[in-house]
Amino acid sequence: MRIEPLLGTRLPIIQAPMAGVQNSALALAVCRAGGLGSLPCAMLSAEALVQELELLSAEAAGPWNLNFFAHSNPPAEAAREQQWRAALTPYYAELGLDIEAISAGAGRRPFDAATLELIAPFRPPVVSFHFGLPEAAMVERIKGWGGKVLSTATTLAEGRWLQTHGADAVIAQGLEAGGHRGHFLSTDLSLQMGTFALLPQLVAALDIPVIAAGGIADADGVAAAMALGAAGVQLGTSYLLCPEATTSQLHRAALQSEAAQHTALTNLFSGGAARGIVNRVMRELGPLSETPPPFPLAGGAITPLRSAAEQRGSSDFSPLWSGQNNSGCKAITAAELTLELAAKVGA
Repeated sequence: MRIEPLLGTRLPIIQAPMAGVQNSALALAVCRAGGLGSLPCAMLSAEALVQELELLSAEAAGPWNLNFFAHSNPPAEAAREQQWRAALTPYYAELGLDIEAISAGAGRRPFDAATLELIAPFRPPVVSFHFGLPEAAMVERIKGWGGKVLSTATTLAEGRWLQTHGADAVIAQGLEAGGHRGHFLSTDLSLQMGTFALLPQLVAALDIPVIAAGGIADADGVAAAMALGAAGVQLGTSYLLCPEATTSQLHRAALQSEAAQHTALTNLFSGGAARGIVNRVMRELGPLSETPPPFPLAGGAITPLRSAAEQRGSSDFSPLWSGQNNSGCKAITAAELTLELAAKVGA
C-alpha cells in the first residue's frame, strides 16, 4: 500500500509542517517536486492564513496539506503561571526585561468552526492534525469537499483511535522526531516508541495507510521505512537548511554545529513535550520540568527572553527544533532534497 494514490502525489514524501521555520514557499517547492508540501497553520492569524491559502491555491503543482492543532486550551492557573515566572525572573533581570510586561495568551489556536469556515472555500486537498482530531462533524465536512484527513499517532492505541474516528491515514511519529509530540490519549512519554518499533505494529493493526515519521533523514531511511510497511514517509528536520525554509541563522548555525548531536525532549518553550537541540535554558532548568504551565500556555513568558537574546546573537532561549537524526540537513533546494529522499523507493 502506497500513499500516492490516496493523496494524489507523484512521490511518497510528505514535508512535515514546521511552525516558525517555514511558510508556503517551502510547501510549494516540495509540491513542485512531486511530494506533499505542508503548511503549519496553528500560529497563523486569520488574515495570514488566507494569504497563504491564496498562494497555495494559485501556485501549487499538485496537492498540498494544511496542518492544525486539535488540542483544547487548558484553563489558566495563576499559581502555576507565577511559579513559571519566578523560575524565569533571573533571566529577565540578566537581559534587562520587565517580567510584569508579559502578555498573556496561548499563541497556538486549536482548530475550530471559524477556521473551518475560513478554509472551506479553498477546498484544501489534505488537512492534517496534531493532537488527535476535531469533532466528527468537522472531519466529515473536510471529507465532503474531497479532502483527505491525516493525523499523528505516537502509540498503537492512538493509531486505532484515529482509524475509528475517520482518519484516512495515520502518521506514526516515533520518539526520535523533532518538534512537538502528537500524543493525545496520554502525555506519558514512557508509552512512546521509536519509529521503527511503532511503525510495523501500526501497519499490522490498521486497515488504512501508515506514514512513518521520526529519525528518518535520507533516502536510505526512507527506503527502510517503506520496507517495514510504511505507505509514505514524513520528514521535517532534513528540510531546515533549504533556502525556502525561514529557519533563522542562529538555528541554521546550531544544526551545522556539534551541538546538533544532542537533542532532548523539553516542555520549556510551550508547556508540551517537543524535541530540540539542547541549549542553555534546557541545561539550566532541566529539559523536562514541572514548573511551566501546560501546553500551550508556557510560551507567553519565555518568548520575550527568546526575542531579546536573539537580538544579541544568542539562541540561549530559542526552541531549536530538530529530530535526533539531523544528518540529512542539506543547504540545497527543497525540490532537489525531495527527489533525493525518494530516489531509492521506486515507482
